[in-house]
Amino acid sequence: MKGLCVLILLGLLAGCTPSSPKKQPRHFGWVTGLKPEKAAYYKQLHSQPWPGVNKMLKESRIQNFSIHLKEIEGKQYLFAYLEYTGDDFDADMKKLAADPETQRWWKETDSCQSPLPEAAAKGKIWADMEEVYYLE
Repeated sequence: MKGLCVLILLGLLAGCTPSSPKKQPRHFGWVTGLKPEKAAYYKQLHSQPWPGVNKMLKESRIQNFSIHLKEIEGKQYLFAYLEYTGDDFDADMKKLAADPETQRWWKETDSCQSPLPEAAAKGKIWADMEEVYYLE
């Protein structure tokens, strides 16, 4: 009986132990152009993303990833947003970039995009954006 009381007390105490605070994700946003002649193909690709690519994104600690399309003065632009929950963004992005299926996916999607000059000058597709506000 005494052992049962100890187990119940330990269970109650364990339930009262404060949990560690949840790590806040880092937020990232990027922008790039979309070639008008490739817009339909780009949308079609993203309407049925490859499962292996989604799996690698999740394994790379990416969540709440979305891409939005906006036409401005006759040109189409893509805005991408994601949250990163890991501890080493660069290492996780290298792992993602090394994945063969992700590389094939990027070959398809990159050909649809038209980098902004600042990104193109760095050999990139997407231009970094500065976060100025986030509501939690």
